[in-house]
Amino acid sequence: MKKKKVAKKKIVRVTKKTAPVRKKSPKSDRFVIIMAGGRGERFWPVSREKTPKQLIKLLGNRSFLQEAVDRCLPLAPIENILIITNSVQAPEVARQLPKLPKKNIIAEPIGRDTCAAVTLGAAIVGSRSTTGVMAVLPADHVIPDEKKFQQVLADSFDLASCGQAIVTIGIKPTEPATGYGYIKVGSRLPKPKGAIKYKTAFYKAEAFKEKPNYETALDYVNSGTYRWNAGMFIWSFVTITEGLQKHQPEMEAACHRWFEAAAKGKLDRVLKREYPKIKKISIDFALMEKAKNVIVADGTFAWDDLGAWTALARHIKPDREGNCAVAEFIHVDAARNIIFDARTKARTTIAVAGQRDTILVLTDDAVLLAHKSQSQKIKDLVKKLSELPKFKKLV
Repeated sequence: MKKKKVAKKKIVRVTKKTAPVRKKSPKSDRFVIIMAGGRGERFWPVSREKTPKQLIKLLGNRSFLQEAVDRCLPLAPIENILIITNSVQAPEVARQLPKLPKKNIIAEPIGRDTCAAVTLGAAIVGSRSTTGVMAVLPADHVIPDEKKFQQVLADSFDLASCGQAIVTIGIKPTEPATGYGYIKVGSRLPKPKGAIKYKTAFYKAEAFKEKPNYETALDYVNSGTYRWNAGMFIWSFVTITEGLQKHQPEMEAACHRWFEAAAKGKLDRVLKREYPKIKKISIDFALMEKAKNVIVADGTFAWDDLGAWTALARHIKPDREGNCAVAEFIHVDAARNIIFDARTKARTTIAVAGQRDTILVLTDDAVLLAHKSQSQKIKDLVKKLSELPKFKKLV
């Protein structure tokens, strides 16, 4: 009996001429790449290198990563959700997401910033579907308005599938924050011909601005023409590879090699050899600030990057004196403190007298005490801990 010949999949460099443009992206062609490789510094001692912010529970019973995946499941099947992390955190990612296919947890051999991670994600998506449309999302954001977020993301998926647009979700600023980058937007864009009617407003991106000082940020907010850069991107496989080819040809060449390696089941081996040599650059500098086809989706949903312990106060109901506590807490003449008890073995009452504007965090093996105005120095503290053999186990 003769064996049937199995045709080998031909791997080609995909361009807009070789991939069809869809009027509406089907769910099976939607992919979500969640970036989950950050280090555990700003929320020390609760966050550690093996369990950074995205893998811990600060505002409920689910980690930020688990919530990020939950938000996307109505829009993309779980087999199309990819987590890009590192080898240290990959075991905990797998433990927290038991229903996610193991092959969808991709561990970078070494951190090379966001452009390399985006390129890697694009290569894997392309190896599965050259007509795929992908969203690149952070793993550690707080988005209480899930329905509004899903509407914006769904509209962005469809717009990105209609042509060669790079879509980024810009958040309407609610304050003159100096810790975020900003995007200047132009006039509102009309609906593409033949596309579905969107509930989301889309604008042409005019300029990307770095983190401003307070006076500049105030001008941005008052102008009404700026959005916070939340680091959320949506594009088709064709569009991202064309963008890299134009602005980062070395990255595009790497994407093509990784595309081929993923299709042949040899990606891990190739990444181990090539990844340490890849240029370390953010996707903002590498592509977003150079591209002329960037469109901003108006993110009208509540959003928070939650970058430090001080930001936690925005999500915890304070007492009359402004103390925000996740603990059995009692005080006399104390005000505006942040108290977080993460101990699991022996939680005891925390009593405070006369203390103001303090951060107090307790875990089973460490205690953090800091003034709120010095919260940015926690990263320096973690660095010092890592340099001393006696305390390295706490990092």
